[in-house]
Amino acid sequence: MNNKGFNWFFPIMIIALLLFFVTTSLGDSGAKSIDEDSFFKEMQAGKIQKVLIDKQKQNAEVYLTQNAKTETVKTQDKSPALFPSLGMTPKADFTLKYGDLQLFLAKFETLKAENPAIKTTKDYAEGESPLMSILIQALIWIAILGLFYFILFRKMGSGGGPGGQIFSIGKSKAKLFDEKERIQTTFKDVAGLEGAKEEVQEVVDFLKNSEKYTKLGGKIPKGVLLVGPPGTGKTLLAKAVAGEAKVPFFSLSGSDFVEMFVGVGASRVRDLFAQAKAKSPAIIFIDEIDAIGRARGKNNFSGGNDERENTLNQLLTEMDGFGTDTNVIVMAATNRADILDKALMRAGRFDRSIYVDLPELHERRQIFDVHLNKIKLDGTVDREFLAKQTPGFSGADIANVCNEAALIAARNNHESVTKQDFLDAVDRIIGGLEKKNKAIKPSEKRRVAYHEAGHATISWLVEHASPLLKVTIVPRGRSLGAAWYLPEERQLTTTEQMLDEMCATLGGRAAEQVIFNNISTGALSDLESVTKRAQAMVTIYGLSPNIGNISYYDSSGQSEYSFGKPYSEETAKKIDIEIKGIIENQYDRAIQILTDNKDKLDALASKLLEKEVIFREDLEEIFGKRAWDPELTEKPVTNTIPDKEVIGEQPSEDVKDNEIQAPESSTQI
Repeated sequence: MNNKGFNWFFPIMIIALLLFFVTTSLGDSGAKSIDEDSFFKEMQAGKIQKVLIDKQKQNAEVYLTQNAKTETVKTQDKSPALFPSLGMTPKADFTLKYGDLQLFLAKFETLKAENPAIKTTKDYAEGESPLMSILIQALIWIAILGLFYFILFRKMGSGGGPGGQIFSIGKSKAKLFDEKERIQTTFKDVAGLEGAKEEVQEVVDFLKNSEKYTKLGGKIPKGVLLVGPPGTGKTLLAKAVAGEAKVPFFSLSGSDFVEMFVGVGASRVRDLFAQAKAKSPAIIFIDEIDAIGRARGKNNFSGGNDERENTLNQLLTEMDGFGTDTNVIVMAATNRADILDKALMRAGRFDRSIYVDLPELHERRQIFDVHLNKIKLDGTVDREFLAKQTPGFSGADIANVCNEAALIAARNNHESVTKQDFLDAVDRIIGGLEKKNKAIKPSEKRRVAYHEAGHATISWLVEHASPLLKVTIVPRGRSLGAAWYLPEERQLTTTEQMLDEMCATLGGRAAEQVIFNNISTGALSDLESVTKRAQAMVTIYGLSPNIGNISYYDSSGQSEYSFGKPYSEETAKKIDIEIKGIIENQYDRAIQILTDNKDKLDALASKLLEKEVIFREDLEEIFGKRAWDPELTEKPVTNTIPDKEVIGEQPSEDVKDNEIQAPESSTQI
């Protein structure tokens, strides 16, 4: 079933080479024969360096001088050996078959006596066993070929060493977890995600008790797709499935199929499913499947064969092709489900799509319980309070908060982690590292204070703005000041709510205009956030009466690769005018509110300059309680990241803003 039998190619090749070299060794040395007359003629000419006499074989080996070798090498008809000096003495240049040894020696000595210039020496070869010589040469070649076998077959075949994976490049890179290597993660280790756990629990139950479903005619689902924002626990949920199912679990990433060689991706898909079928029932988990599952035929300007499409085609065939009927479940995770191919998402392949959303208030409480069990806590830490202070945080963010709080406590030499350490950790993650030593001119600090006070004032005086949590003029990260809010939880947003939030966002620049009669560049993130909100109102949500109930939002992602706009140039001008009108109206409104409450704005800015950090209680002393605002503790907390206004930032892709929720989560009822 595994198609991985013993490879006989290398052993056969080794035996063939061994026989070849041994046969060569058994033959002669390849030296040219020479007769006695020629020998003595060359000896008299001074070309013979040494003669080695072998009494047993009745022949002699003749060795030329270096000068003679240079002259006669072109006349040699022997072929050079592959390794002429490996494990053997230097080869003779000629072989001499003498007749009577006594006569040969007498003539040799007479010639030397007549001509003292002759330097030729004679010697006698020791008796050497031919079998021993053959054995030594055979052992040498066996060692050499064994080394070649190890390098080519073992090392490169297993993917190690330079140039590895030559013989296994088409094999799957999936890591197998089975009875030998169990995953200890279970559903008890996954806090929150009740709905997602219920969905995947049924898959696990089917693998364990398939007869319960098959007797009623049910079929095992082919695929389960986990979709959700980053850090919400998709991979952790897959690990829990592997720990609960007690079946072979193959885990890999979508990028593991990608290779520079043509056909490798499809080959790895085939090998992966072949291994899974051999161990059926089994689960295959592909993390970040969008690496290979992107919709086909999009943005392919090369005109050639797309290797990623070939990989996707093979995956589609393996999941639900002709004659595929095995108990192999494919689980996949992605946070970009909108770009996946429709053929991949259809029923019969990924039968279930489970949305893993950001945790609710009670789910954040459970996640804190999991992570705080490993931390030495102070008695003042209230887990319910921490859950309320972290709206919009994912499970990974909460784990980061707990770790950051422990680091801050250790840095401050605390015996345990206190409540203030957690608050500092939240501020550190949202706003960046606090920079108290950053040099700021008094005039700039005053402008920052009024900017932040303008946000706080308008958010307190308009009905639908988010409740204020904290305002600071202490520099953090790339910002000179920031304001944090706790938006109320709502599934739908009305036009009035969006306009009030835009007005509060523009309060910083409006305060600069009212107090200093000029504006600065510190409202970058404010303008970015307001512009995105206004664009969404006009082009996505259809909240502009002049444009009408029209939405140019494309949830299928088809317009991502189009060069044109879905509206005419005349409509584009109307959209631009409408967006500008909405923003300017809210800016004028903010200026009017701050002008009417200039004394309270001055008092709030003065307190902010004095304390540098103010809270909700400080605003209540100046403005009193909000008439339409119930107690903050009675309000549910939203699932969006706390709104943070930033002043003094330079343009950057990672500027945080108050961007409205995606249309998928805020418009569906």
